[in-house]
Amino acid sequence: MSELYEYRDTSHFTAGAIGEPGDRTFFLQAGDSFGYHSVKLEKQQVGALADFLRTVLEDLPAPNNTIPSVVPLIEPAQPTFVVGQIAVGVDEAEGMVVLVVEELVEQPTLEEELAAVVEDEELKGSTLRVHLTVDQASAFIHTSEMLMEGGRPPCRLCGQPLDPTGHACPRLN
Repeated sequence: MSELYEYRDTSHFTAGAIGEPGDRTFFLQAGDSFGYHSVKLEKQQVGALADFLRTVLEDLPAPNNTIPSVVPLIEPAQPTFVVGQIAVGVDEAEGMVVLVVEELVEQPTLEEELAAVVEDEELKGSTLRVHLTVDQASAFIHTSEMLMEGGRPPCRLCGQPLDPTGHACPRLN
């Protein structure tokens, strides 16, 4: 069943990971004074969102904070859904960044479609919509950078992450 989780007066927005490098689960988290929601996503999605927000902020007024702080996850970080698509827009009238995160929805099999077992409502996933200030977007970028640096070190030959149990470097074959 699809749900809309919307935060217009966002007081908490961050990305974080739980687990050891190489076996981490990544979360995006948003909330206000009434509560928060966490959604599960891939490390690459966190990095891509931070990179894109960086380009969006180039066209907006500079953040008030000169040194953004790292925003931690609120635990427990139980995912409401798994992220499929992420869209970013700008509300120019309010001077805010609007983030729309949609749930990853499995597509029905051909047999299910032919049997009309799948209801239209099942094909619509949940949505998390978050309105961010420039400062919050800037803090997210900073937090994401710290999060990416906390991962496994890259192999000096191929650039892939080094695994503590060993690394089968494709450049050595």
